[in-house]
Amino acid sequence: MKIWCRSICLGCLLSIMLPGYGQMTMASMKVWEDSLLNIGQQVFQNQAEPERIDANFRFVKTLVSALKENKSFDYPFERLKMISILNSPDQKFRIFSWNVPLNDGSYLYYGSIQLQTPNGELNLIPLLDKTFEIKNPQTDIVSGQNWYGAQYYAIIPNGNHYILLGWKGHNRLFSQKVIDVLTLKGKEATFGLAYFSNEPKVVRKIFNYTREATMLLQYEANHKRIVFDHLVPADKSLVGKYQYYGPDLSYDAYEVAPGKLFFKSNIDYVNPVNGREAEYLDPARKKAEKRSGF
Repeated sequence: MKIWCRSICLGCLLSIMLPGYGQMTMASMKVWEDSLLNIGQQVFQNQAEPERIDANFRFVKTLVSALKENKSFDYPFERLKMISILNSPDQKFRIFSWNVPLNDGSYLYYGSIQLQTPNGELNLIPLLDKTFEIKNPQTDIVSGQNWYGAQYYAIIPNGNHYILLGWKGHNRLFSQKVIDVLTLKGKEATFGLAYFSNEPKVVRKIFNYTREATMLLQYEANHKRIVFDHLVPADKSLVGKYQYYGPDLSYDAYEVAPGKLFFKSNIDYVNPVNGREAEYLDPARKKAEKRSGF
């Protein structure tokens, strides 16, 4: 009890003696953010692929250095619009994810999970994109070391798991959107879980559609459901050729229940126009200042 009281007193004393500590940390993080912003612009705006990859290597190193700052978890990096930074609703972690476009129309994905820690020290789980080494992406449960890379834009807590919605520019012919399930145990991250009521063997739902189209995949919190476009080929003869798939103006959904996503076909839904639709196109078709990827 005495030790506990002394700790509180010491904390109060430090806060009095060091009133500028928070400001010092904020100033330091702003310097890191300036560097990341400069390098990040090179990743997405440089015309030469080797320079983009080199800039991304420097971006990764700089980001890790920035996150080593004490209490960095609380810094929002609001100016880094070229990458996705998502905080879990329970504030236990946040995910950084982004892509590097390649000349052949495919993408490399990069990411990390930063865990909240009581003392503010760094606890980081790197995510290594092994997309083309994963033999069965819809049925293989993977770790952060062999991640099915994506750029995430939504986190939906579900018990001890987190449902992730992501965009994935797959190749020059078609794009993907992904529903994945994240499980965190200590310093280990696992992706994929048998969550889908209509496909019991599927652990990760992947939607394929032409790069010329957009696809709706979003969470409606008020209905506790994930709504998405129903995708069909332009002609029956084109089944399996995903560069010819697109929305048919009908909608399906997954209702979010404990430990399960229940499939609902042909739901009633009106897609609201919110003025942000351009953010969900292929990065190559958007303005440079828009956040790439979703």
